[in-house]
Amino acid sequence: MYQRIRDLREDHDLRQKDLAAYLRCSQVCYSNYETGKRDLPTEVLIRLAAFYATSTDYLLGLTDQKKPYPQGLARRL
Repeated sequence: MYQRIRDLREDHDLRQKDLAAYLRCSQVCYSNYETGKRDLPTEVLIRLAAFYATSTDYLLGLTDQKKPYPQGLARRL
C-alpha cells in the first residue's frame, strides 16, 4: 500500500508537501504514511482514492485495477 501511494504521487508529479496540504496534515505526517511508519486512517485512504480517481482496494493492494468501482456499487453490496 505504501509504495502505491508513493508511486501515484510521483506519477502525478506531486510533492509530499502538496498531498499533505490536500489532506490537511504536515509533510512529515504524510511522509510517515508513505514509509509505513504510520497507518493510513480510513478517512485519509478514502480521500486519496478520490483524489487519484481510484479505489481504496487498489491503494490497499487488493486489486491491480486502478479504475474505481462504478458509482453506487458499494451501496448494493
